[in-house]
Amino acid sequence: MIKELKSLKAAVEKAVETAKDAVELEKIEIEYLGRKGKLTALLKGVASVAEKDRPAVGTLANQIKREVWELLEIKKRELTGGRLSVLGETEREDVTEPGIRPPEGHLHIVTQAIREIAQIFEKIGFMRTRYPEVDWDWYAFESLNMPPDHPARDEWETFFMDVPASEKGKMVLTPHTSNAQVRELERGELPVRMINIAKCYRRQSDVTHVPMFHQFEGLYVDKNVSISHLRGVLNYFAQEFFGSGRKTRLRPFHFRFTEPSFEIDISCGMCGGTGVGGDKQKCRMCKSGWLELGGAGMVHPNVLKAGGVDPKKYSGFAFGWGIERTYMMKEGMRIDDIRTLYKNDLRFLKQF
Repeated sequence: MIKELKSLKAAVEKAVETAKDAVELEKIEIEYLGRKGKLTALLKGVASVAEKDRPAVGTLANQIKREVWELLEIKKRELTGGRLSVLGETEREDVTEPGIRPPEGHLHIVTQAIREIAQIFEKIGFMRTRYPEVDWDWYAFESLNMPPDHPARDEWETFFMDVPASEKGKMVLTPHTSNAQVRELERGELPVRMINIAKCYRRQSDVTHVPMFHQFEGLYVDKNVSISHLRGVLNYFAQEFFGSGRKTRLRPFHFRFTEPSFEIDISCGMCGGTGVGGDKQKCRMCKSGWLELGGAGMVHPNVLKAGGVDPKKYSGFAFGWGIERTYMMKEGMRIDDIRTLYKNDLRFLKQF
């Protein structure tokens, strides 16, 4: 048994010495130390050795097994070190070279518009606020001079929430940002110079409407506020946002929460205000050369009263425009379908 152990060790040493790569070394390990390996089989025979010789044979067997493992590990390190050395020479890398930056996203075009609009109004003292986008009927309609059965409500195509009503009426998804007006006045801090930017919801979907959109609501309440102040603010915004080449106009209109009331239009950026598209047909966006941005007017006395403000001492104006529609009219945008903004098409979004 001792002679066989020494002979097997010599065979392992020779095989390991001539091994040229890790694959060959693994085969040697399996051949001698695997479950059915030669050294493993020989060690099982120690139990059949005479009892008086068994301690010496067992000690030698364990020693040879340990030495074989060490031989294999040393050779494995040699082969690995050599391979890494070759790689170091043939595949050398400049660790000081800048890496490849992972792809980065950017703010959505609507978020960019919201920030730009907020900054424009902040320059003239309008503070941005946020009021609920799910609110009571009282703030969305009744406090804005629209009683429960008034036909003016039909214009908003409102989504109602399936929850119990309260003393303030039913709960709705806000169809406009005007619910902020009375909420802001209720704070009792005058004068008010507010810009509320929030989501709105209406049952509409076409090239100029989407069921969820954003509005910015301006409210200015102080003593001796007039239409001249309103015109000044709107003209300032148009010049800052659209540039000097665009025109605006006020059209008399009727809103329940302002008196007098106006629709604010801007010359169409798609057709240059001509009303004629690139195909010589009627402009797909505006149809007439003008695009409605939103409403404006002097705050109705009943709205001031609902907010706890005396209309004999204070007056004010309000305006509300859609963010998406306003941005579509920005110089150079040339977006002819508002729904494109929410299609999540990276080919489109990466342009902005």
